[in-house]
Amino acid sequence: MKVLFTFGGLPHYYNAILNKLNAVEGLEVQVAVPKTNFNTIGKGVYQTSEGINFKLHFLEEFNSYYGKPFFKHFIKLLKEEKPDILVTIWPYILGFVFYPQLLLTFRKLGIKLILKEIPFQVPKYKEAREYYRSGKLIDENLKDQLEGVSSIGFYKYDFLTFIRKIYYKIVDAHVDYIEDAYEILESYGVKKDKIFIIYNSPDTEELIKIKNEIKFLPPVLPENDFRLIHVGRLVKWKKVDLLVNSFAKIKQKYPQAELIIIGNGPEENNLKEQAQNLELRDSVKFIGGVYDSKTLGQYLSASSIYVLAGMGGLSINEAMCFDKPVICSVCDGTEKKLVKEDYNGKYFKEDNIDDLFNKIDFMFSNPEKMKQMGINSGKIIVEEMNVNTVIKGYLKAFNYVMETKTNLSKSKTK
Repeated sequence: MKVLFTFGGLPHYYNAILNKLNAVEGLEVQVAVPKTNFNTIGKGVYQTSEGINFKLHFLEEFNSYYGKPFFKHFIKLLKEEKPDILVTIWPYILGFVFYPQLLLTFRKLGIKLILKEIPFQVPKYKEAREYYRSGKLIDENLKDQLEGVSSIGFYKYDFLTFIRKIYYKIVDAHVDYIEDAYEILESYGVKKDKIFIIYNSPDTEELIKIKNEIKFLPPVLPENDFRLIHVGRLVKWKKVDLLVNSFAKIKQKYPQAELIIIGNGPEENNLKEQAQNLELRDSVKFIGGVYDSKTLGQYLSASSIYVLAGMGGLSINEAMCFDKPVICSVCDGTEKKLVKEDYNGKYFKEDNIDDLFNKIDFMFSNPEKMKQMGINSGKIIVEEMNVNTVIKGYLKAFNYVMETKTNLSKSKTK
């Protein structure tokens, strides 16, 4: 079985998933990505082709007549490689609607189409008009993407809803990170048996191995039971500024407290200035981007609580691999399956500095419970939410579409 993925780039955290899929007996993974630009991936996302064991295709991107990027010579690639399955994402899925020749080639070659999504910003079908007009569609700068759009311009998003219903129907199966997908996709007429919840995960096996190795390494930081840590790109929708403001209150009650910020991005200078203005320069440590798992693991192991004040998801998994309790709010939806209130973490009210303070204060005031929550985080990773969960989800989807392909071929020969 040959599976071709199309991505907007090569995020380091997903290469491990693709490597493990490619190692499954009888499965060959290939990936098509842009040669340059990477317009469909977040700014500052670390990418690498180092250590991959799957075949890569670097294709030229062009701006299509419908205003979104697509790949040049994609049909040629399909004819040459003849994959059994294509797994694609937004906005490449639009090509199957707006380029009829592509869909015809697809059907002629007998390729099955799977759409991969994190549908946390996809409204239900009947709620779409209100959703787009309510200012809920924000980008990573916390800016309403439809701000300033005229009343006529909103009809573009009514059209998008119509197009979404079309390409959801074209797709043979859906793989999604969150269980909300059932309700959302079914509102567009997708049958439940076509929806596969694969969740999301880094290479948890590798991270747990590293966790055990670094126990024997010198600590990267002095011991401190009152140390918070944040990992992620420094963009507005991560809301690290909210965390810094809350930390200023924590510092008043716990003078020895520290905040470790790992990541870089356009908000870095603003955050450093904020920390300085709050007289936290010695207590808030900006480490920069850390992409080596062992180094990241050392910083996580040296901290007491992982805090995600805004958007994100995968960093929660990473922190839990190192037995960290988690404090978060509204993220990308994946947190619902990872963080269980009072079991391995706590939720604070969205954008509420005081409530975030209260949740951190609770953990610092109850060190034994905080430690047990961290142990529980590790149990969730081992028993429920790990790299094998994702692999099994993909394989279920692959087997489903291949089975329907086989049944269709049998019916044609009768």
